[in-house]
Amino acid sequence: MNENRKSLKEKLEEGKFVVTSEVGPPKGANISRMKEHINSLKDVVDAINVTDNQSSVMRLSSLGGTCIIKEMGGEPVLQVTCRDRNSLAIQSDLLYAFSRGIVNVLCLTGDAVVVGDHKNAKPVFEMDSVSLLHLLRKLEEGFDFGGNKLDGKMSFFKGATVTPEARPVEPQMIKFEKKIDAGAEFFQTQAVFDIDTLKRFMDRARKFDVKILAGILLLTSVKMANYLNKNVPGVVVPEEIIEELQSAGKGEEKKKGMEIAAKMIRKIKEEKICHGVHIMAIGMEGIVPEILRMSGVI
Repeated sequence: MNENRKSLKEKLEEGKFVVTSEVGPPKGANISRMKEHINSLKDVVDAINVTDNQSSVMRLSSLGGTCIIKEMGGEPVLQVTCRDRNSLAIQSDLLYAFSRGIVNVLCLTGDAVVVGDHKNAKPVFEMDSVSLLHLLRKLEEGFDFGGNKLDGKMSFFKGATVTPEARPVEPQMIKFEKKIDAGAEFFQTQAVFDIDTLKRFMDRARKFDVKILAGILLLTSVKMANYLNKNVPGVVVPEEIIEELQSAGKGEEKKKGMEIAAKMIRKIKEEKICHGVHIMAIGMEGIVPEILRMSGVI
């Protein structure tokens, strides 16, 4: 999908139905498996995110991962959370990223430290996703967050997240608009499973000049679906999807989950519900190309 080496921003601005995915960096310095995942994705998706200590679990850095994607010929999306670094460190990372040609940045506040594997670590949270977007805009204007002039111009493609299935959704819409006012140009949604809910969200989102990528999360079991419903705010797996997974039979739930994801991607694309999809396979990145083949996208 990386035809003509066009950037993620260029493809979205041209109206292409964009597909992005993500890789989780290793918990350790062995990057061989991550490179396998990057290799399987880089020519079939338009960009690859690298998660930033996702769920507060310490891993190889997002910045390091995006540099590897760039070296391997892929289009990286740098995820930046505000949990682990203050504004000095975040700005240093962003300057280095831009110097390496990494311009897509997804701004995240970050999960609480207590949910991860370093429960005694000190959370920073000097900023949140909205102030991080403001920081990026400041860098683009040629100044650091302290108002000091920078050497060299830069420009980022600034992204953020939104949760269409939040209940109630109104606080999400308020935050959504704040992120747009702060400079967000594209959004990746939290995992969505209800197309009608996504359509209602898009009815409101279309009045803003931003691009929306619907989050598609691969379900691999009924247990996973139930866990999401119980523990992840803003993610709702409908009962009919759980029943569909149950009908698959022993050992076939992952395949059924792939079919469900492919069906959603196909419907979103055919009905032009939003501007693309972001596929989250969580440790099974190697099967994303097959999901895309099943969806008819490739």
